Amino acid sequence: MAAAAPASSAKEVLPPSLTSASEPPPLFDGTTRLYVSYVSPYAQRTWIARNYKGLQDKIKIIGIDLGDRPAWYKEKVYPLNKVPSLEHNNQVKGESLDIVKYIDNNFEGVALLPDDPEKKQFAEELLAYSDEFNMTLYLSILAKEDASSEAVAALDKIEAALAKFNDGPFFLGQFSLVCHSTPGIFQFYLSENSL
Repeated sequence: MAAAAPASSAKEVLPPSLTSASEPPPLFDGTTRLYVSYVSPYAQRTWIARNYKGLQDKIKIIGIDLGDRPAWYKEKVYPLNKVPSLEHNNQVKGESLDIVKYIDNNFEGVALLPDDPEKKQFAEELLAYSDEFNMTLYLSILAKEDASSEAVAALDKIEAALAKFNDGPFFLGQFSLVCHSTPGIFQFYLSENSL
């Protein structure tokens, strides 16, 4: 049985997003920083992993305003100028799934992938599909029409994946990296359709 996620009764207060007028934090000073946009589903993956593992005191969130990015972010932190990125041990990691796996492998806390080899292999297959799934739904949302056949097929594939293991309500039976690789797109969908 998987360990339960750490409980926290304190609500995190997020700092305002940094803009082109903002000074950089003291970079590469030993503080681990997760640079995110609060509205990016890809950044949300990393943020969820951080929180689920109970690392709020070990990994500091730095919000970046994507519409008014600070020049220092590209020049001094992450030359690709995308979020999320993770500053840790004088290195910067990019790409959301890579960051989540890095957090899982390099920090204490609940494991985000199961020990069971069959579940771990299935998780890797679903993770490899997650960006295609997210993009398919995103394009369907932007079209603001009835769901495309591609979106329906993508949702059918995800529904079948949910049914593969019946030892819990999540993709692999327990909450895992796979579960938080897609929630942002659903949040975006709900917010777009509630306007």
